Amino acid sequence: MRRREFITMIGGVAALPLAARAQQSERMRRIGVLLNVAADDPESSARVTAFAQGLQEVGWIDGRNVRIDFRWGGADVERIRKYAAELVALAPDVILCSGSPAVVALEQATSTVPIVFVQVPDPVSSGHVESLARPGGNATGFATFEYGFGGKWLELLKEISPHVTRAAVLRDVAVAAGSGQFGAIQSIAPSLGVEINPVGVRDASEIERAVTAFARGSNGGLIVTGSTGTLVHRDLIVTLAARYKLPAVYPYRYFASGGGLISYGPNSVDPFRRSADYVDRILKGEKPADLPVQAPTKYELVINLKTAKALGLAMPPAVLARADEVIE
Repeated sequence: MRRREFITMIGGVAALPLAARAQQSERMRRIGVLLNVAADDPESSARVTAFAQGLQEVGWIDGRNVRIDFRWGGADVERIRKYAAELVALAPDVILCSGSPAVVALEQATSTVPIVFVQVPDPVSSGHVESLARPGGNATGFATFEYGFGGKWLELLKEISPHVTRAAVLRDVAVAAGSGQFGAIQSIAPSLGVEINPVGVRDASEIERAVTAFARGSNGGLIVTGSTGTLVHRDLIVTLAARYKLPAVYPYRYFASGGGLISYGPNSVDPFRRSADYVDRILKGEKPADLPVQAPTKYELVINLKTAKALGLAMPPAVLARADEVIE
């Protein structure tokens, strides 16, 4: 080794955090990551960056003391199953995953590899953990919301658009969360005088056909639940809502920033940064069964006033006053 290269290497090691230098002498650890978005999706970039930053804060740096293997499943269930099996075969120390389909696929592939999940609604009712306080199996992580949260979206839709008497609810019937969120919305619909119409999100053509048919009626609105399908097809959903002038309520900020009318739900990126702490604790010997599932720390109400104007909606002052962010 040349003297200059040696000095450069020593300088680089000295610059590492103490935790990272201490772990440098240990074996290279391995983390699998299975995400429910495409690799080129802007939301994907934000999530991966947040996770990497969280890992670095606790001393884990990709390529130095840990190797991270990424797989991008999108909304393709078969691809998710394939990648889940691939990651398990790599014998990682822990796997981070997002979305209910990924959790299901990983739980089918292994009962021993630790799993940390994010973006999963009501993991107890979905059967992924025994309880929030004591998950009990090989999975734990960060929940998005309980199914009952869906009722708040319908209440918000009526508040911003009182004339709505029909609501199409876009949900994924392939996972328990789809039925759970739909059931919560359906349970309060009669008290609000709203007829509920379910819309599947298996593929783009199903969404377009169903929303187009629904839009032929009057006094309609949309509720978009949290799922991998609605995430992947969000641009189409927002476009259809604008085309048919349907007021719509969405679960995450990225819908509103992408042109959707209003969103109410937890931050979609922060759990990836927070998940690094659980990955770190598992790498240091703790078990998922003993790490409680964590709930969101903050819910965001985001309003897109440009979209409201295009729809001819005057946003109620009370709603504007509650907004965390107004996009103009």
